[in-house]
Parts: sequence; C-alpha cells; structure tokens
Amino acid sequence: MPSELPFLPPDADVETRAILRKAASANRYLAELKGLSETIPNQEILINTLSLQEAKDSSSIENIITTHDELFQDDLFPDFAINAAAKEVRNYVSALRIGHIRVVQNRLLTKNHIADIQAELERNRAGFRKLPGTELKNEQTGETVYTPPQNPDDVMRLMDNLERFINDDEYFDADPLVKMAMIHYQFESIHPFYDGNGRTGRIINVLYLVQKGLLNIPVLYLSRYIVRHKAEYYRLLQAVREHDEWETWILYILEAVEQTSRKTITMVKAIAKAHMDYKHRIRSRYKFYSQDLINSLFFHPYTKIDYFERDLNVSRLTATKYLDALSDGGFLKKEKLGRSNYYINRSLFHILAVQSEQDDIDE
Repeated sequence: MPSELPFLPPDADVETRAILRKAASANRYLAELKGLSETIPNQEILINTLSLQEAKDSSSIENIITTHDELFQDDLFPDFAINAAAKEVRNYVSALRIGHIRVVQNRLLTKNHIADIQAELERNRAGFRKLPGTELKNEQTGETVYTPPQNPDDVMRLMDNLERFINDDEYFDADPLVKMAMIHYQFESIHPFYDGNGRTGRIINVLYLVQKGLLNIPVLYLSRYIVRHKAEYYRLLQAVREHDEWETWILYILEAVEQTSRKTITMVKAIAKAHMDYKHRIRSRYKFYSQDLINSLFFHPYTKIDYFERDLNVSRLTATKYLDALSDGGFLKKEKLGRSNYYINRSLFHILAVQSEQDDIDE
C-alpha cells in the first residue's frame, strides 16, 4: 500500500441509512433525466449544447473564466483569436467527447482512457506524474493544504487500484452514485497529472454514469453545483483526507446529483419545447423547411453559413438566403465577427445563457 493515501475501498461504512436514503432520491431524478433525454430525436443536440455548459462551469472552478458569447463564438470560429480561456473550454468539450467514445466502445474506464482525456484537455502528453513537488494550496492564503502521493510508483499503484474499483463491481459492490463520489475523491487525492486533474475528475464523473448505464449520453454535469458550493466542496474533500468523514462527502455529491438532475430536466424540457416551436413555426412560414434545418439550428447555439452548406447540402448562396430569411423572421439574430457573419438561435441562447444565469440569481 502506498504511504499516506489508502487504496479503495475504505474501512468506513459508506452506505449508511442517510446515504442510502439520499441515493434513492438522487437515482430517481437521474432516471427521470435519462428517460427524458431518450425522447429527444437527435441526442447529439443535447451532447453538444450541454457539454458546452459543463465545460464553461468546470473550467471556471479552475479560474478559467469565459462568457457564453465568447465560448459560442470560439466554437464557431476556432481559428479566430477570441479568448484564451474560451479555447481551453473548447479543449474540455473535445476531451469529454473522446472519453465518451472510449466508454461506449469498451464499456470500461481505464487509467489509459483517463490519460487520453487529460492529454486532450491539456494538449500535451506529459502523462502521469513522475516528479515530486505537486502540492495543493489554499487559493486565498497560499498555504499548502494537501500533499498528494509524490512517488511515481505510488501514483501508478493507486491508479491501478482505482481502475479496478471503477470497473470491477465484484471487488466492491455499492450503489453506483456512492461509488462515483468515492471515485471522485480518490482521483482528486491521487492528483495523478501535473495539470488538469480537477477538470479530468469531473469528466470521469459523467463517464462513469454512462458506463454503469445510469445515463445513455453524458448530460449530467456536476460542475455548476460545485461552482456554487465551491468552499464546501474543498472543505469536505479535506475532511475525508484528515478525518475519514466519508458520509458528509458522499451526501454532498448525492445532493449535487439530485439538484443537477432536476435543473437539467428543466433545461432539456425547455430545449425540446423550443425545438418543437421552431419546427412548427418555420414549417408553416418557409418552403425551405426541413428536419435537417431544425436539427442544425439546435446543434449550434451560434451557426454560420458553412454549417448550413454542410448540414443541408446546399450552395453557399442558398444557405445565406435561408439564414437571412430566418433572421428577418426573428428566429435568429445576425451578428458579425471580423468579416464573417454568424447567426444566434434566439431561443436556444436564452435557455443556455439568460435563463441559466437567472436560475443562479434565484438560488
């Protein structure tokens, strides 16, 4: 066993009465979200739009701050120097997609898959830590609050143990949401990479739910909850390290799953309603209506002529004509960046940005 950080599972009781009661409630809302997401005809719409939301919130935990507008612009014009933070957020989306593909193909979430996720996130292949010196510090005081395992052999033994804990349910059989909380704690405490551990760990959360069949697509993202309860998140992580206080940590994660599921259900319903509204109104007003056109509009909160050319298989002139007509009709808002035009889906942007921010104020 490596020094300081024990292997999983711990000796503590991690399925107390309070935890099991909360797990039942969280699982109920998560199952509702899974069922609702399956009713969306094109699930890629949800993966694309909600992963952008998660990437923004997860990155802000690490003080990588960008606005919705900057993020959507960067997604539209990746070669345009919009904002360095927005580009890091886009790397997060790409890393999530790579991880999702690995899990769907293999039904496993291995340490090599995790390394691939982190490499895409950080755009380097430094891999697992081989040098000592990594410390976690208090953002305000600069004080060292935790020193993760320093020996690279310990790091790898702990990751081997974590890999088995993730993939072998006979090794430790518990409610998957309880295990997810334990996996997240352990990964963050191993801190196996030089950089990107927090964001990689939050990607692992949703991929684990997909692997265990609790979701079919990665649409539950806990970062928004963590952003709003950040001090408690770090305090409870430290309480497990110092005092083995597993119950309060697991209850925190279960509450995050329940609250996030409920908010995501509301958002998915709003997206589905807006999708149907655009479908009916555009079909009634424009002869160029098609299902591909509607899907394209909702796949990209911000769209451009190139996307319409590709998605509808039409000429640039025709794509421009369609987009301008939809802009004149109030469905889209036409904007300009440099010499290029782009078009904002008014309803979708309101759901993802305006409505989301209003929910935060209401909290």
